[in-house]
Order: sequence, then C-alpha cells, then structure tokens
Amino acid sequence: MSRQYFGTDGIRGRTNAGVMTAEVAMKVGQAAGTRFLRGSHRHRVVIGKDTRLSGYMLENAMVAGFTSVGMDVVLLGPMPTPAVALLTRELRADVGVMISASHNPYADNGIKLFGPDGFKLSDDDELAIEAMLAQDIPLAASEEIGRARRIDDARGRYIHAVKASLPDNIRLDGLKIVVDCANGAAYQVAPSAIWELGAEVITVGVSPNGKNINERCGSTHLDLVKESVVASGADIGIALDGDADRLIVVDEKGQTVDGDQLMALIGTQLAARGTLRGGGVVATVMSNLGLERYLQGQGLTLERTKVGDRYVLERMKEGGFNVGGEQSGHMIMLDHGTTGDGTVAGLQVLAALVQSGKRASELLHLFDTVPQLLKNVRFAGGKPLDDAKVKAVIAEAEAQLIGKGRLVIRPSGTEPVIRVMAEGDDAGQVEQVVDAICDAVREAAA
Repeated sequence: MSRQYFGTDGIRGRTNAGVMTAEVAMKVGQAAGTRFLRGSHRHRVVIGKDTRLSGYMLENAMVAGFTSVGMDVVLLGPMPTPAVALLTRELRADVGVMISASHNPYADNGIKLFGPDGFKLSDDDELAIEAMLAQDIPLAASEEIGRARRIDDARGRYIHAVKASLPDNIRLDGLKIVVDCANGAAYQVAPSAIWELGAEVITVGVSPNGKNINERCGSTHLDLVKESVVASGADIGIALDGDADRLIVVDEKGQTVDGDQLMALIGTQLAARGTLRGGGVVATVMSNLGLERYLQGQGLTLERTKVGDRYVLERMKEGGFNVGGEQSGHMIMLDHGTTGDGTVAGLQVLAALVQSGKRASELLHLFDTVPQLLKNVRFAGGKPLDDAKVKAVIAEAEAQLIGKGRLVIRPSGTEPVIRVMAEGDDAGQVEQVVDAICDAVREAAA
C-alpha cells in the first residue's frame, strides 16, 4: 500500500494545507484511538507539542478525535518528543502523540505517534491507521466519550528522568554552558535540568512566540550559540532543535561538533566502562567515513542504515545496540529512552567533559572528517538512475573510490530529486565524481 500521509517520521506538512489540517488531525486521532482500543480497560492517550502557533489547533482537533472514539486524553503542553515517549510508558497510556515538525520552520507541523512501549509505531500500525483515514470510523456511544485533562507535573517528571541518566556522583559545578533551545519544546526543561546539576547556564532560544521556533537558532542555525559561547567565555554550548530530539555541540572556541563526533565520544566512553552493547554504534549511510575508521581503530564497528532515525532505531533493536544516531544530531541511547533525546545526549557529553578534565576542543574532536560532498539533482520525471549511461558513470565512480572512499546515491522519498554523496581522502576526486554523476543524471532526465 502506498503512503499518502505517513513519511519516515510520522505525518508532516504545511499547516492548513494538504495533510496538516484540523480535519486530518481529528481523523488521525479517531483512527489511532480505534487502532489502540485493545482490552477492556479505560484507554488513555498522552499528547505533547512544541511551541508552534498551529499546535493549539492541531492539539484541540486531536483531542476531539481521540475522545470521540472513547479514549481519555492527558495533555502535557509544550514538551520534548522524548518526554512524550517517556510519559506514554510512565502513565500506562495506550498511545502517545507529539505534535511537532522538528527542525522545520513554524509554518509546518507534524504528528508523531508512539505505541504503549514508548517506541514509534511500526510500519504495520501506520499502514493500518492510514487505511482507516479513508473510512468511516465508528464513534463511541454517548456515555463512553472520553475525557481530557492537563497534568501539572509533566516537566518535573521529565527533568527527573533526564538527571537520572547520569550517575549520582556526576555534578556540573564550575561549568559555564550555553543552552540553545531553538525557541522550541525544551525551552523550560533543558536549562532547568542542567542548572539543577550545578552548572552556570546561559540560555538562548528560550522565548517562543509561536512563530520563532528554529528561527536563526537551534541545532540547524548555529551562529547564535557560537557567538554566545565565545562572547560569554563559556566552556561549551549545546543546541537542540524544535522538538529536542537532536543535538549539536559547540566547543569553547565556537567550533561545531556534529552527531558523528558525538557518537564517537559516547560510544568509546561506554566501551571503556564495559557498558556498550552490540560491539559498536549504529548510524546512517550519511555518517562520515572518518567515524567508521575511528571506531575500527578502537575495535568497534559502525553499522549503517538508510537515512532516518527510525531505521537506526530498528537496527539497534534488532542487533542489541544501545548507541546510535545521525550526523545531523539525532542521538538514541536505549539505556535512557526509546527515541532520540538531545538533552540526555548533551548530559553524556557534559559528564565526559567533567570526568576528563579537558577543554571541549581537546575532548570532542576525536577524528578528522573525510572530505564529503552532497549535491541534489532535480528531475522532471522518469527514472534517471535506470539509464545505462548513468549506471556506467556510477560504476566508474565506485571503481575510483575503492579503498579511498564511499559513494551514496539515493532518490528522495518526498520530491523528484536524486541525492548524490561521495566522500574520500582526495577532495578533488570527490568533487569530480559527484559532478560527473550529477551531469549524467541531468542528461538522462532531459
């Protein structure tokens, strides 16, 4: 069955257009509620959101949908995605919902769904819900309509869980830390958790107004956190995205530390303590070859998946891994949660900083990245990757990079674009290879 609504990370789109309307949100609530009406107990759904203006509209629509099929609703208000996953389990809910478009601009929004175990829904569950969206869904009898209530201690519960991810003997006293919350879901909880552990916290991106989420701040726009770290003389900066499931770090010199470097640090730290499971780390095909070589030098492996944190998580569960993530900053630590958690990952980095006694610039740049280049080629139609000339150019490029680098070519799942990425020890060769493939794709698509 082809997907009309669900992508690799729930349903996402521009609000009041396409799939992201109040009408669709209500129907998703009805369908997801019906899917998880299992057993004779009183059923419950947990709903959180980020700080987008459209969150009010979609939240109310989903409350209507869930209650109309007989589910009670627990509203968390603005909370990070990992907090929703956590509280879905803690409150013994049947399903959890996060209303967020992650790092996208405020005009977009999305719906992420979690099962009662706190993990994102399986393909089977998503396909079943998608099928119901085209059907008439039976409503609850009048006396069985659900109730909705807000809980006041959601922030405290999540802060406690975040702090509990560190050993009791770890304190952050003496550290000056810039925390950039992207004017998003973690604007209250992330600075509070870090301050309660003893750090001096300088906050930026903590004044959401409904329209400024991810706007020139957060993990996808690092100028603000870099300037704040250098200007304040901070030891380190951590930047979250709109729903706080990803993290990028900035050292005291204002240099970027991406998800690959963070996976290298956390993976080797756990390996040294004997708590790394699976013998390595799981990442996507986009992670730098430098990470793979570094881990191999430490006697660890790097397992690669398709792009998307859900594929990383699937492989982690299959292979018994407890650390995985993406170059973009999604960090999944299954010992502490069921989905990416930028705040928890940030605390692991801060703990390593405390224990090492080193400056961030000395600790966090564990390997030199291999030159990497990504270009996108837009095409009008057809399947240019099936063209014989394109295949020949790709084969020649792969032969050139044997033992020196990697080539990743993939069509976008959402638009007519071919993504061409190469990396290798010779930056000039990488550029030549990418350009040759892009030219061949354009010619085939002409």
